[in-house]
Amino acid sequence: MPRYKLVNGERIQFTAEEEAQRDQEEADWESGAFDRALEKLRNDRNKLLADSDWEVTMAKEKGTNLSSAFKTWRQDLRDITEGLTTVEEVEGVVFPEKP
Repeated sequence: MPRYKLVNGERIQFTAEEEAQRDQEEADWESGAFDRALEKLRNDRNKLLADSDWEVTMAKEKGTNLSSAFKTWRQDLRDITEGLTTVEEVEGVVFPEKP
């Protein structure tokens, strides 16, 4: 299917070179989909960890222990990206519930 561009309000079909360039741009974008999805997942995960860091700090300052459920939750967050190989797997990740 041919592609078109607007030049001074006129619809003009892409040249073969423009078609090839656009195909390459689309292929490059698609090949980076997994990395973009994984980066978003890591950013979301890192926010959850950062938001709970104060609890770790407070426990250390008070000399108290964190619950094993809390420790497990944080470890599960850190491990959440392991073994993911497709965009679908990354997008299907469900974060564990904070205890």
